[in-house]
Amino acid sequence: MPRQVVAAKAVAAAVCVVLALIGDFNQTFLASVAAAGFAALVLRDLLAPVRLAVDEGGVTVVAGFAGRERYSWNDVDRVRVDTRHRYGVTAQLLEIDTGDQVHLFSRHDLGAPVIDVAEIVMRLRP
Repeated sequence: MPRQVVAAKAVAAAVCVVLALIGDFNQTFLASVAAAGFAALVLRDLLAPVRLAVDEGGVTVVAGFAGRERYSWNDVDRVRVDTRHRYGVTAQLLEIDTGDQVHLFSRHDLGAPVIDVAEIVMRLRP
């Protein structure tokens, strides 16, 4: 996860805390919920900064809030890039299908362009 993204989430949490302190009841409630959400995302990014690790033996992905699951290449059914065009914006996700679960990773999760990571994954996959 890029440090700028984590820093932006931390700043957003701080701004929401300030808004919660100066607002009326409704504003305080909404700003508190938003601050808690941003704080949870920052905590997740600090506890599990690496969302995907790939080597010759298989892939390791983040599971849940900060856990990890390891899959051998035999368990990986498919690796592909899912590209969607909507409202003039192109979104790409790296999709790793392990049979029971599909793991999706965006550019922000990977810290690099999705196509580049997909190429590396495919090179390491036997």
